[in-house]
Amino acid sequence: MSTEEIAHALKLTAQLMELHEENPFKIKSIANAAYKLDKTDIDLQGKSLEELEKIEGIGKGIAAKINELQSTGNLKELTEMVAKTPLGVIEMLRIKGIGPKKVGQLWRELEIESIGELLYACNENRLITLKGFGEKTQEAVKKQIEFFKSNIGKFHYASVEKFAMDLVRLLKKKYKTEFVSLTGAMRRKCDIIEVVEIVIAYSGFVSAEEIENKLGVEIKIITCTSEGFYSMLFKTTATTEHLEKIPNFKSQLLTSEEAIYKVYNLQYIEPELREGLNEVALAKENKIPKLIELSDLKGILHNHSTYSDGMNSLKDMAEYCKELGYEYLGICDHSQSAFYAQGLKPDRVIDQHEEIEILNEKLAPFKIFKGIESDILNDGSLDYTEDVLKSFDFIVASVHSNLKMTEEKATARLLKAIENPYTTILGHPTGRLLLSRPGYPIDHKKIIDACAANGVVIELNAHPYRLDIDWRWIEYCLEKGVKISINPDAHEKSGYHDMYYGTCVARKGMLTKEMCFNAFSLTEMESYFKKRNAH
Repeated sequence: MSTEEIAHALKLTAQLMELHEENPFKIKSIANAAYKLDKTDIDLQGKSLEELEKIEGIGKGIAAKINELQSTGNLKELTEMVAKTPLGVIEMLRIKGIGPKKVGQLWRELEIESIGELLYACNENRLITLKGFGEKTQEAVKKQIEFFKSNIGKFHYASVEKFAMDLVRLLKKKYKTEFVSLTGAMRRKCDIIEVVEIVIAYSGFVSAEEIENKLGVEIKIITCTSEGFYSMLFKTTATTEHLEKIPNFKSQLLTSEEAIYKVYNLQYIEPELREGLNEVALAKENKIPKLIELSDLKGILHNHSTYSDGMNSLKDMAEYCKELGYEYLGICDHSQSAFYAQGLKPDRVIDQHEEIEILNEKLAPFKIFKGIESDILNDGSLDYTEDVLKSFDFIVASVHSNLKMTEEKATARLLKAIENPYTTILGHPTGRLLLSRPGYPIDHKKIIDACAANGVVIELNAHPYRLDIDWRWIEYCLEKGVKISINPDAHEKSGYHDMYYGTCVARKGMLTKEMCFNAFSLTEMESYFKKRNAH
């Protein structure tokens, strides 16, 4: 089993234990381990029981459960609880805003055993009769159910990319042709995927049904002639809106997509951009800039270590970052208010800074910058007193709590944080989790304008579940002169590779190397921080 599957099994075990009102200390231990593993891609394969016990945050009891899952594919404890719980009740655990205790209450007191029944109960105002529920909670549950239902059949790009690429290779081999390509939303590298579309030059019928599809994502295969391959690829990659903006388009039997755009006197438009926004108008005037490449990124900012809720030590995070060819690492463990993530008290900040000094001597010319992910508190102030804040090279300011403010309050909260002279980067501006949690409402223009006025960089959080700031706002950021930092928010070494997904959507927003903060060289970054911190 993969680490992700093990984390899911442990999380469900903890949820069902809480649902059935079992030992709270045991529940907390399992839930914490699940959270830790879910934050990472640490490879658990082939690890002995003794090796599993040595992983921080695991311990003997959890190690035994992981070992059981790996050796049998099941967890007896989980199987027994699933057997005595209606499947619809288990599905209800996926609805945000109601934890296992409330689900248990709905099940036992109102005899609700499915999401459909729960939605009906909301419409009938039945939830407000329960202790601990009210009109606001009922309305929030209803909205979450609607959000959940609207996302059925949708997938994160990152979760289907490997499957889609493997499928392309399989079809090339099976049908003995190189004229096979991903198309549609997959080729445009959209953050959310509903169907994997593939174009293949083949004269016969190609069935998607014979392809093993464990993901359950819809597959659509489009056939064409070899001569018409590039024309079909062009038509199916673009949105309808993009094609409508190209005057008098008709199929062209040409040997490349570049040649097709040339016919219409247009600058070549990269597949990621073919959304039907303003890319065609820019191409008419040859104004599409050179888009950011992963190789342009010189350092990795916003990362976590075992000082807070990361899986790897500061030393391991730094050495692997250097091994990947980057010039610098920004370490940004959680601040003290993030108690759930073992946020750093001031004495731990001092300890970390001392270790950074030692590591910087050993790893030079590679450098670790002293950063922190400071919680933006309810009133918009930053965590820590000023004497602690000024000890950092840079600060990523992020919201992690109280996500249900009105747009006016949420915007005011961020504006105050942006105006704080110690804020360097605004982290994941809306706090969204794609397909799981909508972002909190903010006035993007006001936030971006404030960042421009205060010289604050905006994060594009590269984790494929976040990709926040949304790429559609990057153009406005660039208009206002606000730089974008592509940050992985890595909680372990392999998280660095999420920089790829951040770069994919950054390209969709036409981000350039010049406007990408962490395309700065080490020397440029040192100079920037020095100037910025001259308070």
